[in-house]
This record gives sequence, structure tokens and C-alpha cells, in this order.
Amino acid sequence: MDSVRSDTAPVPQALKILVAGGFGAGKTTLVGAVSEIAPLRTEEVLTTAGVGTDDTTGVATKTTTTVAMDFGRITINPSLVLYLFGTPGQNRFWFLWDELATGALGAVVLADTRRLADSFAAIDYFEQRNTPFVIAVNCFDNDQRYTAEQVREALDVDGHVPVLLTDARDRMSVKNVLITLVEHVLTMVRSTVPA
Repeated sequence: MDSVRSDTAPVPQALKILVAGGFGAGKTTLVGAVSEIAPLRTEEVLTTAGVGTDDTTGVATKTTTTVAMDFGRITINPSLVLYLFGTPGQNRFWFLWDELATGALGAVVLADTRRLADSFAAIDYFEQRNTPFVIAVNCFDNDQRYTAEQVREALDVDGHVPVLLTDARDRMSVKNVLITLVEHVLTMVRSTVPA
């Protein structure tokens, strides 16, 4: 009988969340900033073999890239745990997205205003699959800042999709993005359930 739990503590609800976006947007950084465990990373060094394949415009100092996924975990409260799966940003690794997306409740599309057009593929992906998502604009130190509404207009996303300004390096900023996503998912679910 040792395997029977003696306490009545509830088992936390586990939710799978994707973190997607373009090459160099900060997905690995975001997962690492908020994960309460040492994140799993599949980073490889960019080599000359990628010249002509990997567009490093705007991210010329980037030296590594995710080739499969990033994984982290964060406990929002005692009854809710989020499992974060960061997707690779390069086109040549997009075949992994379908596997990573299986069972996902929602997604964060991390946008980099230096390469905003790179966000369209992730937005299209989640829209086509009716997966709730939020857009988190990663605000880098020395880059031009845009308002959330300017980014919404540039990306042409529906008004119900939350657009937030964030810093992928800051734990509290990222946690706010994840809480907003969970609230957005709940709103979407409630709107589809008959009264």
C-alpha cells in the first residue's frame, strides 16, 4: 500500500504551450528565462554551411540556433503547470512543428520588430489550426520601439488576439505573457461552450 497517496493534495493540471516565431526572435531565451527547471536546449553552432540558407539579417551576432526544440516548465499556481516547447525558427526545421503542436493548448508567437515579417508563418500556422495564441513583441535594448497597436496593424491580426510588449530575458515579463495566454485560452473556450 506504499503507492497510495496519504494526502489529498490535488494533482496539478498540466498544459502544453508552444513558443514560436522567426529565427533569432528570442524563443530559447524566453523559455530559459521563465523555466523553473534547467531548460532542455537543442542548440547548435551556426556554421558556414548555413550561409545562403540562414538569413542572419538583423541578427548578425547570433552564433547558435535551435535545431529541434527547447523545453521548460513553470508552475503558475499549485493547480496549474505549463510545459513550454520552443519551436525552431528556421524554415528547414518547420517539419517538427506538427509534432510539437500535438496536444498544445495555445501558443506564444514571439515577434522581433527587426524581422517582423518572420512572424507571419507562425501566425498563419496557428490561425489555420484554430490554436489560440498571443503575440509577444520582444523589446530589445537598442531597437526602435513600436506600440502593441502598431505591431497588431503591421501583422494584421484580429482584435481579440492579445499583443503584448515583453522582454524575453525577464522572468516576470515572460510570466505575464504566459498568464495572458492562459486567460485568452479560457476566454476562447468559454465563448465556444453553450450556456
